[in-house]
Amino acid sequence: MSVAPTVLVVCTGNVCRSPMLERLLQREVDAAHGPGVVAVRSAGTRALVGSAMDERSARLLRRLGGDPEGFAARLLTEQVVAASDLVLTATPEHRSDVVRLDPRALRRTFTVHEFAALADAVPAHERPRWEDPAEALAGLARSARAQRGAVGRPSSTGLVDPYRRPDEVYAALKQQVREVLPALARALGQG
Repeated sequence: MSVAPTVLVVCTGNVCRSPMLERLLQREVDAAHGPGVVAVRSAGTRALVGSAMDERSARLLRRLGGDPEGFAARLLTEQVVAASDLVLTATPEHRSDVVRLDPRALRRTFTVHEFAALADAVPAHERPRWEDPAEALAGLARSARAQRGAVGRPSSTGLVDPYRRPDEVYAALKQQVREVLPALARALGQG
């Protein structure tokens, strides 16, 4: 049995931001392409390895229609990056961490905000077809990179880190996720 192509979402502890996006994006790609066709996973640069999702992030995820059950944080490693077809990071710093681990990942690694903006700018006729999901993810990365000159870099510093912070920061994260999720779902869900 072949391994499904993988989208990797990266943050720091892998208990707030990246698992939330992992679960929401998995729901979207499963709805578009069927369960198991594309895997969405997450990892943290300083992961709280083995931990469940942060309780308040899990609550936000449920409100957004996702399921935190069974999640366990894992550490970002060179092997995890190498096994990923597309890498989406919470912040520019996380993007740098990914590329430091595996410089070959530069061409397929984007911040969440950057990828959402770039993928949304790809003309419909240039979007990859999903007959081969691994090639579609590679095509998405190529198409997004090609938009960099036209779109530029987003002004966002990334997804806010709510870990051990006030409820207002969790609310800000929820709003940011609501803002980027439609573009990410369009990019990853087109069949």
